[in-house]
Amino acid sequence: MGEFILQNLNLVLPLFLLALGYVAGSIAERRHYRSIEMREQELVSLPAVTLKEIQEDDAVTGRLVVGSVVVSIDYFKRALAILRNIFGGRVASYESLVDRARREAILRMKEEAASLGAYIVVNMRIEMSAIGQSANRKKQVGSVEAIAYGTALIKQA
Repeated sequence: MGEFILQNLNLVLPLFLLALGYVAGSIAERRHYRSIEMREQELVSLPAVTLKEIQEDDAVTGRLVVGSVVVSIDYFKRALAILRNIFGGRVASYESLVDRARREAILRMKEEAASLGAYIVVNMRIEMSAIGQSANRKKQVGSVEAIAYGTALIKQA
């Protein structure tokens, strides 16, 4: 077995590094999802809605709040996505990239609103774009930028 590996090192080493990178990227993605889920539970009582305004009897102050994030896909998942594009079907690695970026941007916006003492975020919007050198030249997604913004309503004492 050891002799086979030594004779085919130029094949075995890249495959090993590809597998190692894929595993490391998957672990990092799972950690990020766990972090997102914990923070979403902490901020579940602060709604963020797309309504432009709500009926309010008390005096309130509105403040713009923004959450922004850039999330990149690793090369190993990109390689699998390229294979998926050849054969067709869902590209789950890009789906998780977009999902993580969107959820993280909303969380950052809600965290800013909570730090101001807001009780709701209204007129929330999300903008997303593909960025990076590879997105511009090779028409592939390198990174995704997500910006969530809205108006945090704060009750006046």
